[in-house]
Amino acid sequence: MSNTKYFLYARKSTEEDDRQVMSIESQLFELREFARKENLEILEEFQESKSAKTPGRPIFEKMIEKVNDSHESIGILSWNPDRLARNAVDGGKIIHLIDQKKIVSLRFPTFWFEPTPQGLFMLQVAFGQSKYFSDNLVQNVKRGIRQKLRRGEWLNLAPFGYVNNARTRNIEPHPTNSRIVVKALEEYAKGTHTYVSLAQFWADLGAVTRNGTPLPKISIRKILTGRAYLGFIKHHEEYFEGNFEPIVSVKLFEAVQKVLRTKERPRKTRKDYDFPFLGIFKCGECDGMFTAQYAKQKQYRYYRCTKKKGKCSQAYLSESVLVSQLKERLQSISLCDKYTDHMLGEIDKWEKKETEVSQSDVQNLAVKIKESEARMEKLVGAYLDNDIPKDIYLKQKDTAMRAALTLKDKKKDLEHNGNNWGLRLRLSSLRDAVFCLFLCLARLRRAVLVC
Repeated sequence: MSNTKYFLYARKSTEEDDRQVMSIESQLFELREFARKENLEILEEFQESKSAKTPGRPIFEKMIEKVNDSHESIGILSWNPDRLARNAVDGGKIIHLIDQKKIVSLRFPTFWFEPTPQGLFMLQVAFGQSKYFSDNLVQNVKRGIRQKLRRGEWLNLAPFGYVNNARTRNIEPHPTNSRIVVKALEEYAKGTHTYVSLAQFWADLGAVTRNGTPLPKISIRKILTGRAYLGFIKHHEEYFEGNFEPIVSVKLFEAVQKVLRTKERPRKTRKDYDFPFLGIFKCGECDGMFTAQYAKQKQYRYYRCTKKKGKCSQAYLSESVLVSQLKERLQSISLCDKYTDHMLGEIDKWEKKETEVSQSDVQNLAVKIKESEARMEKLVGAYLDNDIPKDIYLKQKDTAMRAALTLKDKKKDLEHNGNNWGLRLRLSSLRDAVFCLFLCLARLRRAVLVC
């Protein structure tokens, strides 16, 4: 034993440099001091940053291989038995080498061991305790994760646009980055951006990597498809409803997903052009209908005669010029008192009817939301009873959660705009615009008469 040379083995569980930074250093200091006091000769030192829960540590395997190949008496010096093994395979290797007299000594500052039957038994107990601690820790962590999911709390580091709140143990929208995310998704939903141009757009707003470079494509796609911005939590390919505030509406998120699908399959898409004045005007020279087209990567829209009824000398007309001409023409509209009173009466009727319809829609949506929640409970119950496979359960649950979120979003909009029916009016053609102007002139005229 006096001629035994020792391998010193120090280990920490994580491979990250910024975690357990003092573990290896403190172990080496204590073990070297222990070797000096006990007059132990250190033949070689082994340092490793890897969990011992499962077999496969390269530095540990290298040390075991050198023990096998050595023709001398070898001992191992470590801080505690759990530094050597936390699984049955590695613990069995140590005990097997002791049985073969390859390892003649194990020294620990915190644990006493001798290569006797009683010593081997105590060593097995120590390895078993290490494995039990590791397994029990895993179960405790999983139980904590399940509880956080039930409470709807975020599990780890907050995604871009959110910030971790240590007090509530949850995430909340970042005052600046959340608006950057919304702005970027609104830009991408227009269909004019690529990953590269969107990364530059983010960089212009100050959203860059730690090195100051624009975000990589994989990070861009992760943000564009991240359902955390809808208030969902993803864990093991399954989504759960969170209790933190979403920063993106369902409508905007679906618009972004539509653009992503369009760019992934360009040959199967249908181009959706937005020309609000098509089908309304005819050319004053040849009586042909107007058509429209984009210019400079969809930055500008131009209208022109189709020239299908013969020769026509009319040139292109930009949409801004067309709008200016329409405004000038509409400003010449005037109304008499007879039509004003009649239309204001009709407006009051429409507003009352719209309010009744809005309240009815809110009630219908509330019923649909309850039905959706009931279907979700049945789906979870069927999965727990092993009536449906996991892949089908995850797919149906994802669809049901997104549908329920859409219903809640619609109900919220109706409740918010229920007393202001004019906010939901959509202008789909020039005739709608003229009609709205007619209503505004009527209200303005009544206000003037009252004054």
